[in-house]
Amino acid sequence: MSIVLRIKDAAERLTPAERKMVQEIVAKPRAAALGTASELAQSIGVHEATASRLARKLGFQSYAGFRDALRDEFIVRSDPALRVRTTLEETRGSDLIAGLVAQEVEALEDLPKYLSVERIAEIADVLHRARKVFLFARGNAETLAVMMERRFRRFGISVVRLRGDGRDLAEQLVEMTAEDAVIAFAFRRQPRHYAAVIERAKALGAATIAVSGTIGPTLNPPADHLVSAPRSGRREGFQTLIVPMTICNALVLQLARRNEERSLRVLETLGDLIKRFEP
Repeated sequence: MSIVLRIKDAAERLTPAERKMVQEIVAKPRAAALGTASELAQSIGVHEATASRLARKLGFQSYAGFRDALRDEFIVRSDPALRVRTTLEETRGSDLIAGLVAQEVEALEDLPKYLSVERIAEIADVLHRARKVFLFARGNAETLAVMMERRFRRFGISVVRLRGDGRDLAEQLVEMTAEDAVIAFAFRRQPRHYAAVIERAKALGAATIAVSGTIGPTLNPPADHLVSAPRSGRREGFQTLIVPMTICNALVLQLARRNEERSLRVLETLGDLIKRFEP
């Protein structure tokens, strides 16, 4: 079993110190894989025994075994230049399109290992009950937030895409209530202001959902509902948004299925309006 799945399975049993250590490991896998348990613990201000306890919770007999697995699991995956270089080398002299398609198919075929239909239905129910849905994303993930904003709106769902920085976010979060839900996207690392957005939602009693890659179980604070899956079928593969986009599409369609008659009625109204504005 991959370390990502081990962390996912053990996430609810991790102590705050262990969760902090996992977050550090995923953020700086090379240092964790090449250093000692003492060095890792000292870098984040926890006791050295935390590393050994974490390794055992993840199914390893010792931290040394855990570190060996880290070298194989994360060092290659965490290096963007190496991922691109490997993909270029693998596709040199061959069909680039076919190679990329093969990687995406591999990742998509693995998706059911990380996400079940029941889980999608559970999260769709949370969104169905929400008065308003807030979307938070940074970097490349903003593409997903823009897509979700448009699709939610097409189904008549009130949505707010959190934009800007600092003061802008604060002003937009003022209108959040306990009846709302937040969807946060996080991939290579935990985005700046992620913690502030999730903490605000939790303080109000709003539902929180995180759509993430391998760092999902390390997000701090954790969301009420986590959907995380690797974005590439290969550890060294080129990273795209195909897998999280598929997750988003599944959520939107499940939400539409939750109230199919109303969803189709809203879409029909939208179609009529589009004809008026774009004859």
